[in-house]
Amino acid sequence: MDTLETRELKYFMAVAEELHFGRAAERLGMAQPPLSRAIQQLERRLDVCLLERNRRGVSLTGAGEVLLREGRAALDATTAAVRRTRRAGGTDSAGGHRNRLVLAVKAAASHELLQKLLDAYAVEPDAAEIEVLPGGTCEQEEMLRDGRADVALMHSPYDSLAGFDSEELLTEGQIAILPAGHPLAAHKTLSLADISDIPDLPLARWPRHGTYPPGPGPEIHDQTQLAQLIALGRTMAVFPDSARAWLWAEHTAVPLTDAHPIVTHIAWPPHSRSLALAGLIRTAAQL
Repeated sequence: MDTLETRELKYFMAVAEELHFGRAAERLGMAQPPLSRAIQQLERRLDVCLLERNRRGVSLTGAGEVLLREGRAALDATTAAVRRTRRAGGTDSAGGHRNRLVLAVKAAASHELLQKLLDAYAVEPDAAEIEVLPGGTCEQEEMLRDGRADVALMHSPYDSLAGFDSEELLTEGQIAILPAGHPLAAHKTLSLADISDIPDLPLARWPRHGTYPPGPGPEIHDQTQLAQLIALGRTMAVFPDSARAWLWAEHTAVPLTDAHPIVTHIAWPPHSRSLALAGLIRTAAQL
C-alpha cells in the first residue's frame, strides 16, 4: 500500500503531536475508541509500528518520527494547493478574474525595500494585485509552505530557505533597539557581549516554531507590544538596520559591530508557474 488518505494523516498527526489519544481525540472532535482503531488500521496497512504504547504513555517509534515529518509536509502541501487554487479562481467586484499575489513580510523589517518593490512592480504591464501579509519573526517560511502566501521576503540566517527558490536582494548590518534613556543608548556602537545578560534590560523573546527560547525577557506577540515594552524600559531587541523605519521617539538604535549581516531574499515555491509571480521576482531582482 503506497498511498495515504488525508484523513489518516490528520489522525496520526494529532496523536503524534499530542502523544496522548484522549487529547488527540478531543482536538479532532471525535471519540477516542475510533481514533485508536484508525491508528491501528494504519499501522497494519503500512506494516510498521508507528507508536509505542505502555503504562507511561505514548511515544513515537523511528517510523513514527518519519511519518510525522513527512506527513506534516504532505498536509502543508495539500493545504497550500487548496489555498492557491482558490486564489487563482478569485473574481473582482465586476465578476472578472482577479490576478492576485500574497506577499508575506516581517512586520518590522525591510520597509524601504518593500515600498520600492511595490512601487516598481505597480507600473509593470499586467501587474497583479499584491496583498501584503505581515507576520512575526520566522512566520514567513510557514506561510509560504502552507499556501497562505505565494512569495515572501525572508531573512537569512534566521529564516530557512530550504526547499524554496530565492533571489538575494539586500545585505545589511544589525542594530540594538534600546530605551532612549538607558545608559547603553549613549554608545555609538555596541557588541553582542555588551547587550547580553543585562539584568534590567533582558532581550525580548520571539516565538520560533511554536515555542519561545529560554530566558528572562518578555514573550513578544507582535511589533506594537515590543515597541511599547522597549519604550517603557522593560526590554531590548536586535533587528536588521532597516528596522529604524518603525522606531518611536522613545527608542534609540545602536549599531552592533560584531553581529552577522542579515541578507534579505525574495523566496517562492520552486514549482510555481505563475506569470504574475515571475514578473514580481523579475522586478525585485532589478531593484
